[in-house]
Amino acid sequence: MASATEKYEGLLNILRALGGAAAAFSGGVDSALLLAAAKEALGERCLAVTAISPFFPAREAAEARELCRRLGAAQLELEIDTLAAPGVAENPKDRCYLCKRALLGAVCAAAAARGFPYVVEGSNADDALDYRPGARAVKELGVRSPLLEAGLHKAEIRELSRARGLPTADKPALACLASRFPTGEAITPEGLRRVEAAEEYLRGLGLTQRRVRVHGALLARIEALPEEFPLLAGRAREIDEYLKSLGFRYVAMDLGGYRMGNMNGK
Repeated sequence: MASATEKYEGLLNILRALGGAAAAFSGGVDSALLLAAAKEALGERCLAVTAISPFFPAREAAEARELCRRLGAAQLELEIDTLAAPGVAENPKDRCYLCKRALLGAVCAAAAARGFPYVVEGSNADDALDYRPGARAVKELGVRSPLLEAGLHKAEIRELSRARGLPTADKPALACLASRFPTGEAITPEGLRRVEAAEEYLRGLGLTQRRVRVHGALLARIEALPEEFPLLAGRAREIDEYLKSLGFRYVAMDLGGYRMGNMNGK
């Protein structure tokens, strides 16, 4: 079995063979290593493309900008109103596909206009085992997934990121804000703003992983790591008051704890 270092060499070879590429860059763990490798393999023939969308917290855009500066990678920020893409606001079961198609379609158009022959994105070998409706959009648009092609798993990506001093090495898993709404429940700009504000507040309290799931206009359900339940319980009154100030009437703590993809297909 190949080691993480050997897989990384394979990743560099995959990228070099492209000759040039625009990387869909969110600033998360996977896309950060992909961009670092693309910069190493392609030099100036690499462009980071970051979507600025109501589905992504403003803090993530700022961190992506800083990481591009740190890596010396050219960056293009694209303003994309994902809520305006057909069907997305209604939040159907294939919403992730519709959103991914809109986002990557805009990235592909921007890359082509700037002379970049390929677009790459950060899916990894673990993603093939999960429910990922957005993978259909990746395939349809001809976007490459070099981390997946190199056989890199999440743990290996963190290991390689740590070895390269990337600040994202231990960054918690991220998911777009639209994933906080149950399938079939309409997504609105105000709803997204409330979720972002609530999660930023919980982050400020020290929760390393948190999700504020929305059920209707009134209920916020907080997911956190079980080992951080005492922090939530100890600050329950102020958390309740803050989230109610955002417009929620009821604030609940999920005793099952944080689960990745908890709203997938629900």
